[in-house]
Amino acid sequence: MNRCYRLSLLTAALCAALPLHASEADPGTGDRSPTDLAGVRVQARKPAAAIPPSSSFGSGDWKSTPASVNVLDSAFLDRLQVRTLSELARYDASLGDSYAPVGYYQNIAIRGFALDPATGYRFNGLSIAGEQRLALENVQQVEILKGEAGLAAGVMAPGGIINYVGKRPAEVTTVTLGTDSEGSRYAAVDVGRWLTPRFGVRFNAAWDDSASYIDHADGRRNFYSLAADWLIGEHGKLEVDANYQTSAQRSASGYQLLGGSALPRGVDRSRMLGHQPWQQPVGIDSTNATALHTYDFSPDWQSRVSLGHSRSVIDDNVAFAYGCYYAAECADGSVPGNYFAPNGDYDIYDYRSPDDTRRNDELRAELRGRFATGAVTHQLSVGLSAFHRTVDKRQNVNEYVGTANIGDAQVPVFDPSPLQPGPSARRLDSWQRALFALDRMQFGDDWQWLAGGRYVRLDERAYDKRGTPERHSRMSRFLPQTALVWSATGQLNVYASYVEGLSLGQEAPFWTSNGSTFLPAMRSRQLEVGVKYAAADALTLGAALFRTTQPFQYAKPDDSDAGYTFVQEGKQTHTGLELTANGQLTERLALTASTSVLQARARDAGTAFYDGQQLVNVPKVRAAAHVDYALPFAPGLDVSGGWRYASSNAATVDGSVKAPSYSVFDAGVRFQHALRTHPVTWTLSVDNVFDRFYWRDTGSSYGDYYLFAGAPRQARLSVTVGL
Repeated sequence: MNRCYRLSLLTAALCAALPLHASEADPGTGDRSPTDLAGVRVQARKPAAAIPPSSSFGSGDWKSTPASVNVLDSAFLDRLQVRTLSELARYDASLGDSYAPVGYYQNIAIRGFALDPATGYRFNGLSIAGEQRLALENVQQVEILKGEAGLAAGVMAPGGIINYVGKRPAEVTTVTLGTDSEGSRYAAVDVGRWLTPRFGVRFNAAWDDSASYIDHADGRRNFYSLAADWLIGEHGKLEVDANYQTSAQRSASGYQLLGGSALPRGVDRSRMLGHQPWQQPVGIDSTNATALHTYDFSPDWQSRVSLGHSRSVIDDNVAFAYGCYYAAECADGSVPGNYFAPNGDYDIYDYRSPDDTRRNDELRAELRGRFATGAVTHQLSVGLSAFHRTVDKRQNVNEYVGTANIGDAQVPVFDPSPLQPGPSARRLDSWQRALFALDRMQFGDDWQWLAGGRYVRLDERAYDKRGTPERHSRMSRFLPQTALVWSATGQLNVYASYVEGLSLGQEAPFWTSNGSTFLPAMRSRQLEVGVKYAAADALTLGAALFRTTQPFQYAKPDDSDAGYTFVQEGKQTHTGLELTANGQLTERLALTASTSVLQARARDAGTAFYDGQQLVNVPKVRAAAHVDYALPFAPGLDVSGGWRYASSNAATVDGSVKAPSYSVFDAGVRFQHALRTHPVTWTLSVDNVFDRFYWRDTGSSYGDYYLFAGAPRQARLSVTVGL
């Protein structure tokens, strides 16, 4: 359908909901439904929110947790109309994209470490397969734990974890309609009821017909979720969540350096590299379910048993733009074949990998309690967990079909490969079994000492494309952690912590001498000191200084036939400072801001040009700020503005090529009023107001580096009606 026509249809539907005589927002109306979207102010007035169940430092409020934690609630995300993981990462300076193409599942990095999709993403504290389009319609808040979380997550990347907390049953009925400057159509419903005093449900659904700013990358998404709470007797409670999503969208390939040494110029962000008319969309079907049973034995002791299941099935189809092995300018071998050619030529591959299935299952049992030994009070948590992950894949098709150029106004059409994918085979079967314990000891009014750890046993089997056993890894490790918290005043805490973690070794790129082999698991260590200030119903301020180390993995030049061997050699050290400010500056002015200064370097790597260089896709400085102001002369009308900044970003391992620094500005308007007795909220947001071109991501995938441009100026309009 013509985009302009689609936009006019939806605009007409939105305007139909606009009252002829908009009444001033009734203060009592907002009490009828949680759809009163005074988002930032609501978030700011809850600085003592409980720490997520994924935290490595147990239960406690934000100020008492010796770690850097940020919470973005649904009201804040709704007012900014955030729909994807990459968009969410804009609002915390410690986060950044790490291979996040349009039309594909996305990954991010925290503190410069790319998250492991197997264990880096959680729903209600339980692992979910990160290889999916993560929906936000059923999410009450997104909790970002920065840094090591070995006690909570076991084997994981050292950057941190993202935990999505589901919406609970409540008396709510809302309908949201939305569109954007490209002509997308969006609809969502949120319905909740307490059917009896002891049983409640919450239903969320969304239908998204998205028109992309990239040609040929329009997509669709359908999402459904159901949550239920059952109060069992006087002491028990069961919380169940389940959601299903299906999506289809063509994936847009990233750019690569020209000749491995120059950034592409004159890039048209609307152009899809390598587009072929026979290219099918990437289909992703995902199912996630969690259940949590709690039982209060007494006011001091509680048991918690939780079970999670996550499954993602990906039909991966793409006319993939990659390298220049078959281009004339790269034929003599003087130009590395895994980059675009110096003149902009690139190869196109017919890549098909249907039924790529990832499955996570997790069981966790925990006992929490409080007791005293003399003058010392204890908050104890002990438990066990079992985590099982499998990956099943068919033998893919990955065949060269032709060569094009980044300057082509129309990509030449080539015939697809006649080959077909082979049968499905188990590629990975991984078990993690663990025992964990944490004791928070209170000494008087001012000092707390937290001590604990996780004993994890990893049993993992990997198989080749035909299902033939390739590797069997077994290991047992104890991952200790400890922290000291000093309450300097009633509003100010100072902490110091030490945590150890364990992460899996990466898979060697296919173009190295040991391609497709996995390196051994790595132990990481983190030291952190921080200060937290929290004034009730006002502003929270935080500062954290950290240092994280782990073995350095890279493709080392050598005399092998391939010219490179993927190795672990030397140390990778990330040293950084994080500053945050969230809450009310005045009664009408709210702020959400963060800054990250990060030095990420390799030492003793055995290759001179790696040592001392800032690592690829890790800007030294990031900043993000968003302000919201309620206009005093127009009740119900708020204006907002945002700023995002990143310093220059290394695009090569030796630092010789860097993506330039950028500043991007956003703006928004929100109007709340009543239509008869129904609250109505209009939200208009404009991202990248000045249409700035910038490279948002220089990350890698399977050892190859890609460049993704930031989105151009985009306007989004939505209306939410409470019924």
